[in-house]
Amino acid sequence: MKINHIGPSGINPYKRNQMNQQPKSVSSFKEDKVEISTEAKGLQEMNQIQTAREEKVNKLKIAVENGTYKVDPNVVANKMIDFYYKK
Repeated sequence: MKINHIGPSGINPYKRNQMNQQPKSVSSFKEDKVEISTEAKGLQEMNQIQTAREEKVNKLKIAVENGTYKVDPNVVANKMIDFYYKK
């Protein structure tokens, strides 16, 4: 047995809920706020140290490429001894 045309057809049952909703007022929205911790500020200062270090490395690269960079073998040997034996 087939039953056709029961209830109103073509009506969206959710449309009634959409019409009943009231728009939110602007005052109910919260504002975004950002706070930077002291630790994060310290990390920003570390970035300045990093840029100074990069400048030093670039100067050393140029000196090595030009052949003007000289290594003192005694200093290197002493640092190796300090590293391996004087911990």
